[in-house]
Amino acid sequence: MIIAIDGPSGAGKSTVAKAVARELDFSCLDTGAMYRAIAWQAIQDGVPFDDDAALGELARTHDIAFGHVAGDPVPRRVSIGGADVTDAIRTAEIDRAVSPVSAAPSVRAALVEQQQRIGRAGDYVVEGRDIGTTVFPESPVKVFLTASAEERAHRRVRQNVDRGVGSIDYDEVLTDIRRRDDQDSSRATSPLRPADDAVRMDSTGRYIEEVIDDIVALAREKGVVSGTEGTCK
Repeated sequence: MIIAIDGPSGAGKSTVAKAVARELDFSCLDTGAMYRAIAWQAIQDGVPFDDDAALGELARTHDIAFGHVAGDPVPRRVSIGGADVTDAIRTAEIDRAVSPVSAAPSVRAALVEQQQRIGRAGDYVVEGRDIGTTVFPESPVKVFLTASAEERAHRRVRQNVDRGVGSIDYDEVLTDIRRRDDQDSSRATSPLRPADDAVRMDSTGRYIEEVIDDIVALAREKGVVSGTEGTCK
């Protein structure tokens, strides 16, 4: 069973998806981390972001793996080709690189295939930008999570301060978010947009716990879960 959460950069998808997965005892798949890992590998290998064939080759030949802690459905580490890139893929450089890389049709084809294979092996909360429209259009629970660009920039700065990775300049982060919104929504392959049957949720000015509760309630309303699952691990 798949719960699909889509939305723009900085909307809180990762935080929400992890919490929902823990609440419902689902696994969690961060598809954005997969695209970031390919962007990181492209930089390491000197592959131009407009070379679709070469980027696709990277996506097909480099294994992306997620590391878990026993008993926790949420992955803690990300690696590509055996290299741990958990922190490396959260830098400002990767923030700028991931949109053009993820727009490459060959990259999307390779990673969508991986995502579908992973997701169909169990119960997953999957977050990204085209989950409800392209990767798992059959999902019974689809959410399009957004927030104002300004709030998303503030959140990203706070997040970068907390983890010590990425830009903490608000204006720079806001500019990057607006640029990425434009790139993601205007790309030819699987553009960022809500699925026709997605429930739209705006998290601007809301506590993240409220959004989590809304998605858990939606899953129960749709009959995806029974309502007897325990509490957040």
